[in-house]
Amino acid sequence: MSEKKSRQIISTNNAPQAIGTYSQAIRTGSTVYLSGQIPLDPETMIIISEDISEQIHQVFRNLSAVAAAADGSLDNIVKLNVFLTDLSHFPIVNEIMAEYFDEPYPARAAIGVAALPKEASVEMDAVLELG
Repeated sequence: MSEKKSRQIISTNNAPQAIGTYSQAIRTGSTVYLSGQIPLDPETMIIISEDISEQIHQVFRNLSAVAAAADGSLDNIVKLNVFLTDLSHFPIVNEIMAEYFDEPYPARAAIGVAALPKEASVEMDAVLELG
């Protein structure tokens, strides 16, 4: 079996549809790589709010929907990358993240960026291990 054939595309209507040349997620073996999610409402494909807290919650809802489509959940995340246009929002990420995760927390990186698609303030991608 070729390397490409061993990859499974993960897709759901419960998260924003891919707006480019990528998949919402790819599963290879027991590992699932979730593409970056910004705070788009899956139905309207519009940023849900300018409020950073609401944006962060929407990103976690989007990640959760894609994880569920892969028969997983946020509990299966082993690596989370957070991209923020303003790193002063990082304490808010920590506060909200505590609502979605229990110990052991996933490994994580937080990266300040100049801009994100559709003028979002936050984007996250993740790696799940389904074991």
